[in-house]
Amino acid sequence: MGKVIFTIQYELEKDKSEEYLSVIKELKNLLTDDDLEEYSVFAVKGKPNHFQEQYTFGSEEAFEAFDDHDDERINLLINKLSDLTLDHSTKYITLNKIT
Repeated sequence: MGKVIFTIQYELEKDKSEEYLSVIKELKNLLTDDDLEEYSVFAVKGKPNHFQEQYTFGSEEAFEAFDDHDDERINLLINKLSDLTLDHSTKYITLNKIT
């Protein structure tokens, strides 16, 4: 199988941007797994407090293996991100490259 892109889109609660950027910065520093080709975070143009995280994997196997990792600090940061988002604003998308 080809590359896999996994995205998470969400809206932050008001006045949480600084805390969010701090968490994202630390998370990016910890996400140095060989299975993960790239981790990026984007602000959605024209929508304040809307962001998208993008994880790029070289294969479906790498994507599946990444989910099996159990790093306590990464899990803590991901839970913190969830606490900063508005309820029911999170959307997950998994894209599989076909060509």
